[in-house]
Parts: sequence; structure tokens; C-alpha cells
Amino acid sequence: MTTREQIERRRTFAIISHPDAGKTTLTEKLLLYGGAIQSAGTVKGKASDKHAVSDWMDLEKQRGISITSSVMQFEYEGFCINILDTPGHQDFSEDTYRTLMAADSAVMVIDAAKGIEPQTRKLFKVCAMRGIPIFTFINKMDREARDPFDLLDELEKEFGIGTYPMNWPIGCGQDFKGVYDRNKKCILAFDEFHAGRRKIESIDCGLDDIEKLDSLIGERQRVELCEQVELLDGASFDFDIDKVSAGKLSPVFFGSALNNFGVEAFLEYFIHMTSAPLSHMTESKEISPFDDTFSAFVFKIQANMNKMHRDRIAFMRICSGKFERNKEYFHVQQGKSIKLAQPQQLMAQEREIIDEAYAGDIIGVFDPGIFSIGDTICESSNKITYGGIPTFAPEHFAEIEQIDSMKRKQFQKGMEQIAQEGAIQIFFMPGCGMERVIVGVVGVLQYEVLEHRMKTEYGVSYRQTPQRFQLIRFIGEGSGNPQELRLSRDTMWVQDVKGNDLLIFESEFDRRWALENNKELKLYEFNKS
Repeated sequence: MTTREQIERRRTFAIISHPDAGKTTLTEKLLLYGGAIQSAGTVKGKASDKHAVSDWMDLEKQRGISITSSVMQFEYEGFCINILDTPGHQDFSEDTYRTLMAADSAVMVIDAAKGIEPQTRKLFKVCAMRGIPIFTFINKMDREARDPFDLLDELEKEFGIGTYPMNWPIGCGQDFKGVYDRNKKCILAFDEFHAGRRKIESIDCGLDDIEKLDSLIGERQRVELCEQVELLDGASFDFDIDKVSAGKLSPVFFGSALNNFGVEAFLEYFIHMTSAPLSHMTESKEISPFDDTFSAFVFKIQANMNKMHRDRIAFMRICSGKFERNKEYFHVQQGKSIKLAQPQQLMAQEREIIDEAYAGDIIGVFDPGIFSIGDTICESSNKITYGGIPTFAPEHFAEIEQIDSMKRKQFQKGMEQIAQEGAIQIFFMPGCGMERVIVGVVGVLQYEVLEHRMKTEYGVSYRQTPQRFQLIRFIGEGSGNPQELRLSRDTMWVQDVKGNDLLIFESEFDRRWALENNKELKLYEFNKS
């Protein structure tokens, strides 16, 4: 198979949702159909507890939520599929935003009873900003649900895009009989005891076959289905694959991920409707995935994924060409050639050494501490730099102080490694050393993750004191010596790991006071582009 053929068969997408909409369950069922796992919650060939395979961190298994993005690859009907399962909780949205930069399309999972929720709204805006295709899976139809027309209307009004239902639900909750496939003009009958143990066979049945329809779903639901589909055909958006590719029209699927219902049908449509790997912008030009030279960017770093290895993995999205093991590539930010050690294909925390990979793939490489989020790796003959990954200003702050002086090195290593992953941001109080630091996070649940990981991965406990700071700004060049600034009592001068000077404020009043009393002071916000 040629390099171009390998790239064309890649499908790389992120699954996004509000917490508890069923995102991780859908991910598992897609893996199930792809043969990557044998039953939900177990990796193929390995005994394990019944937790989600994509939720590999101990705290994820305890809390039942996704805390960090996972990468999973499997083959299905000749396609190579890369799934990025993202955290749904808003406190971990920064990880999700970065992961979406590595995806070519997104599957938005919506709870049929709740509709669009705040986190779904935020994540959609990130997808819209990138203009990537968005597919909608309306989940939990086997439970009581809102009117499907109301759900479609909400999607269209909230997101400003068109919708096209690929199938249509027949009832909901206890009356849920299945879905009608509008394209194939057939019915998929729902069986709550199916649980993915066998393929659901479609039943060919046109809406004009009254006798057969009545025998399948009953007269009342047959009349309702015919009326609803007629209304859809007359009033809904027309299907347009170009609009789908541009993120202007979202194909909608109804189903029940927990019962594996509608998942396989969704997957079969999805792989043919979504795009092969998309082009990516560098600082100066657009790079096609079919470019002959290899290039990639780092969008995630994770330490201690496997307790047996205790290593750091840098996740790279390959943007163009073919990756080859043991070949030298150029690390743009460090300005030198490197060999990417231990290139791996991943299934959550499970890993397999690979010899090659292609544009669209996500690979993990061993990171000895040289990579940062947003770094570019490419051929030395074609040096390029991809645009930066968004960074977000922390909204919550706490002072962290080590307790056991005998574990100073472990404390420093843990804090630095977790900060390099982008989950937290560390700020130093000049003159205080590493024993006391200010830790900033986007969501307060990150503090719980930090405490758990420091204790279990580095054997370190610490004292945490919440701070009242709310704003943080970079100090610009030409602002004078930070030590000589006139600041209010509720303002603190700190430095980040790169040596940048910053000010953190308890309120907007303190920020204005600093500017008014230091005429040369220039303050800048974090980059969110």
C-alpha cells in the first residue's frame, strides 16, 4: 500500500460531551466493534476490572469520570481509526481544547433527556473555530427523552448549523422500538438485551408497507413515525457532504451506547462521511497531509502512564508524510536533530512499539524532558513551525508547601513533570526556592488530581493553602524592575518555569491600581489563540 493510500484510509476524531452524556461508553462500544477489546471495560487478551479502557488513571476509575485525554487506534473495514477520548468535566477542559487541535473531526454526544449542556456548548465553539466536521450522537434513547424535533431545533439555534438526521427514533424509554434509517429505508429494531453480542440485522421496510410496519412497531407508533419522517423530508435541511466537511451541517444519529444500539450503524456511516486527514497551518503556509516530508506537533505530555515504566510520553499528531522508526528528525524548538525513541501506538495506557506511522496517526514517543506542548518535529530538509497550542490563564490559585524536607527532589520532580503536561501551572515566589510554590489551575478539581498523583506517583504529601487571587498577567518588556513596582497588598509578583515575570491580583481593582501607579508597567494576557 502506498503512503498516499495509507493516509487516505486514516480517520482521526475526538469524542466530546458534557459529563455523563455517555461519551466514554460510546468510545468503548466503537472499540468493541473494531475488535480492539472483547468486552466493555477490558483490554483484549488481558484480565481487568470493569472500568472504561480509556479511563486508565487510578483516580478516573475511582471517580468514574475521564480526567485526561486518551488515544486509541483500531482497524475497521479497511480504515485505520484514531479515537481521542476527551474529559467531559469543565475542570479538565484545557486538556480537551488541546486534544481537539489534533483531531480532524468531532463526535458530539448529547444526552437525549438533557439536550445541550454548558460544556457541550464550549467544546462545540472550539470545533467551530477550527471548522472541522461535527457529527452528533443523541444518546440514551432507551430512557425517557425530549422530543427529537426539539433537540434538533436546539442544536440548530444554539450552534448556528444545520442538522440532518441520518436515522429517526421510534419512541423512547420503555416504548423505544428502534430507529428508522432514512437512507437505507429500513428499521433497526431495539433489543435491550442485545448488549453488542451479535450484529443487529436491519429489517427492510418502507414506510408504505403498513402491514409489516404494524407487525414491527404497532399501529400507533407506525402512524407517528410516518408523520414525523414526512415532516422531516419536507422541512429539514437537505444532505450536503460539502457542508458536512465544512462543519456547517451535522449528521445526527439516535441510539443507546450502553446497549450498543445504533453504534455500529453510526460507525459505518461515519467512516465514509468524515474526511481523511486535514491540512495544518504552519506560521507561514498550509501543509498537506500528502506532503512527502514528515512533520508533527506535540499536543499532550503525560508522565507515569504505566507504573512499570515510570516514563514520560509525548503525544504527537502526524500532520504530513510518513514516520519511520530510527530515522533522524529535526526538533524545531531545540534546533537540533533527534531520534524519536520508542515510538508507540497506544490503547489508553497499553502500548506497542511501531516501525512506521502516517499523517493522521497519533503516536507516543519517550520524552526525556526535551519536549513541550506545541513543539514541532519535522524533516531537517524542510524546517517548519506549526502554530501554537492554546494556553489558558489559570482561574484558581493555591500555595503548595512541601512537608518532608527529605523528599525535596521528589517534590520538585513531581511538580515540574505534572506542570509540563499542562494540567497545572507553577509560579515561583522569588527568593523562596522550590519549597513553596503557587499553583494555578483552570478548574479546582485539578487540585484533587495533583494531590492524588503526587502521593501515588511520587510518594509526596504537601500542605495546600487556597489563595484569593483571581487574575494573572505577564509583565511586558520595558516595565522596569519588578522588585521596584508599587503594588497593592493583594498583588503578588511571581515567575513561571521559563523565568517570565507575572503579577497575580485578587481583583480587577488591584490590576488597575498597579497600572495607575506604575506608568511604565505593561501587562499582557495569556495567549488563547
